[in-house]
Amino acid sequence: MKKTMLLAMLVSTGLVSQAVSAADAAPTINLKRLSLETATSVAQGAIEACRKEGIQIGVSVVDRDGTLQVALRDTIASQITLSISRQKAFTAVNFNAATSALKDRADSPIGRIDGLVMSAGGLPIQAGGQLLGGVGVSGAPAGETDERCAQAGIDKVIDDLEMAM
Repeated sequence: MKKTMLLAMLVSTGLVSQAVSAADAAPTINLKRLSLETATSVAQGAIEACRKEGIQIGVSVVDRDGTLQVALRDTIASQITLSISRQKAFTAVNFNAATSALKDRADSPIGRIDGLVMSAGGLPIQAGGQLLGGVGVSGAPAGETDERCAQAGIDKVIDDLEMAM
């Protein structure tokens, strides 16, 4: 009788359901990742968008961990665009935010960490509520143009990504 009352009391407080949930939790999780083809489509979409504006860029796509997956540099884009685009993509995925939203943090201790670039042109790639990667663009005269081109790259694949989730 005492055990039944104790169990009823624990269930009513939710303690048993939490313990059972923790015990039943899977020992691993499944992560979705961008395929090479999808990452390449994002990069090519960004280049196409900037070309329409007469701009040559470098674009990088990183996976959800910030590891480079695809890097493309248009014909006459300067060499430094690849390094900057990779850092923008890395920053976007690690903060899960557009790098343009991080401008205020650029002149802070965290903004001075090597490998981070907190200027417009980096975007996280998200679908189905999950972070899948990041894209960074460099080479346009303004970061806002870099960001528009990065968004165009994401827009090229977003419907397929959402359907796959």
